[in-house]
Amino acid sequence: MKILLTGSTGLIGSELKDYLNRNAIDVYCLIRNKDLEDDKSIYWNPENNILDVDLIRDVDCVIHLAGENISAKRWSKKQKKKILNSRIKSTNYLIESLIKLDKKPKTFICASAVGYYGDRGDKILNEQEEKGEGFLSDVCYEWERCTLRAKESGMRVVNLRFGVILSEKGGALKKMLMPFKLGFGGKIGFGKQYISWITLQDAVRAIEFCIKNEQVIGPVNIVSPNPVTNKQLTKSIGKQLIRPTIFPLPALVAKIILGEMANELLLASTRVEPSILLENGFDYKFKTFDNALTSLI
Repeated sequence: MKILLTGSTGLIGSELKDYLNRNAIDVYCLIRNKDLEDDKSIYWNPENNILDVDLIRDVDCVIHLAGENISAKRWSKKQKKKILNSRIKSTNYLIESLIKLDKKPKTFICASAVGYYGDRGDKILNEQEEKGEGFLSDVCYEWERCTLRAKESGMRVVNLRFGVILSEKGGALKKMLMPFKLGFGGKIGFGKQYISWITLQDAVRAIEFCIKNEQVIGPVNIVSPNPVTNKQLTKSIGKQLIRPTIFPLPALVAKIILGEMANELLLASTRVEPSILLENGFDYKFKTFDNALTSLI
């Protein structure tokens, strides 16, 4: 199998690339740095419509993970536009490039996120739920809508709705642990908001599962079967690190520090169920947050 991957330098992309290579799958990466181009790395610049389609022939599956980091900067109007455009422009250009090929890939797998559902309290959400409200929900909706062009051209399309990715290599877990290690850990807001999570190891295995199982089509929630509330998460981290959890971050303070980002990344409640993965027999290595945290820490 020959796979074309974007976002190969990110947390998920780099782990996925190594995992697939270890399993004897050829991975070719679309990269933004022309100086790093080699036999398995192909330069592209979607903003300027640069991609040599001759270099991506005979690809069986495309995995598109590239996009501006949503938490890298405060959400100004300029940054929000950059977050959206980085996804829409690259996805549209990539799909149009693939359609030009004599032999199109069978499968197009594209990143999305559980932010699609918005802030929904304690309601259990599966892949059939309609979109919610808010900036992230709009971004995910527009991103997934772009992939309809690939579906119309005959490709099997899978939209990966990622939850919070937990890894000892960085990302969300590193940011979560820091205040606890300093002795200032605590719940955020009232602590009742649900967090849908998955370990990086299971996320990568879930992507491989979507590649190999042709009956998997459309949105797929890439989360564990057991989301936790912020309060539960706080207690688990404090217990693992043997640190106090008595310093809450009031919602008002979070909003002052992070603005709109706080509402959607820290205070929103998204209780997501991975119905598609479970119905198709995906086997998790880490189903509970405590087990995942023990392994990672």
